[in-house]
Amino acid sequence: MNKVTVIDKKKLITHWQGHRNLTRRVIEKFPEEELFTFSIGGMRPFSEIVKELLSIALPGLLGIVENKVEPYDHDLPLNSKKNLLEEWDRHTPLITEAFEKIDESRFDEHFNLFGAFDYPIIQNILYFVDNEIHHRGQGFVYLRALGIEPPAFWERD
Repeated sequence: MNKVTVIDKKKLITHWQGHRNLTRRVIEKFPEEELFTFSIGGMRPFSEIVKELLSIALPGLLGIVENKVEPYDHDLPLNSKKNLLEEWDRHTPLITEAFEKIDESRFDEHFNLFGAFDYPIIQNILYFVDNEIHHRGQGFVYLRALGIEPPAFWERD
């Protein structure tokens, strides 16, 4: 049976980084105070969601690259919008760098991400993207509830 590639590795990281660009713009849209305090229906403030995204993507990729299984920690000492954006910007090129170290031949290999998600590596990578999209959607809802127009979801450059 021939294997068909739907998306190549370079296009996948470009797609993911496009989502990261959009999520960054969502963070930027939040007023400082509401970023850390506003929530709806018992959900976390968006700052806590961003800390989760920061504690999963790059550390998860590094775990795969280094073949190390370590638990994640969302309790990051980032207490201002400026700090969150700086950390986001610091992670962005490191994500691409780590991603490029994972050979496609490993994509079907199981990896127990954070000791909690034992799936093929490609599914772990797709989880990073899906989780970000899911949580960015929460940010969109928060912004709309605050009377702020979120960025267009299709503009990822």
